[in-house]
Amino acid sequence: MLRVSYASAAAPGRANEDYVLAGPSWVVVLDGATPAPGVEPGCRHGVPWLVRALAAALAPGMDGGEPLPQVLSAAIAATAEAHDGACDLGNPNSPSATVALARRRGDLLEYLVLCDSAVVLWRRDGRVTVVRDDRLDRLPGGRPYSLELMASLRNRPGGFWVASTCPEAAEQALAGAVPVAGLRGAALFTDGVTRLADWYGRTWESLAAGAAEPENLLAEVREQERARGVPHGKPHDDATAVWVSFPPW
Repeated sequence: MLRVSYASAAAPGRANEDYVLAGPSWVVVLDGATPAPGVEPGCRHGVPWLVRALAAALAPGMDGGEPLPQVLSAAIAATAEAHDGACDLGNPNSPSATVALARRRGDLLEYLVLCDSAVVLWRRDGRVTVVRDDRLDRLPGGRPYSLELMASLRNRPGGFWVASTCPEAAEQALAGAVPVAGLRGAALFTDGVTRLADWYGRTWESLAAGAAEPENLLAEVREQERARGVPHGKPHDDATAVWVSFPPW
């Protein structure tokens, strides 16, 4: 089984569009994509609804034995059906979310990452493996990306993939499994926390070590954002850090 601890904080002045759900042997971390001002998403539900509906759709599969990409694909399809015909699911700006999953099955820890959240595997020898989908960082032309470019390349070959209305996106996720015996633990981060490594000089090893006290990482993110600013994007973002360990029960 797993022991899971986490902290999650909204960007100041906004609703939190990150979401965490855990069961006895698994954890789900979702990071909803905040729509740009003035963009029509074609959906009456909104991002907070999407991440909660997607998490609820993931839970039954996480308790089962299907491979994680299949679990995610089925959950995306079920969430699309939950719109109940009231929304334009073909709109390229419809609500979406990044996904990070971890599940223990026997002696293995399975993981999946879709878009720019991260799973960090901290090994007993001190090494870390960072599982991160960087396709959003490699779109043509470099940042800042235009809204038109993002819409044209979302869930398209040569672009980037997110959980929205396209079940096939799950096939593009990064997924694998590692023996639990070789791990001290694992951390799951939304990109509001990985700013510490991307922009503010933290090593992934120190992030993994600090994840056991996730609220401290969130406080550090806010301190760095205020003190040093951001190179691009939102001045503050929703931030979620999850620590997974394997007690000998």
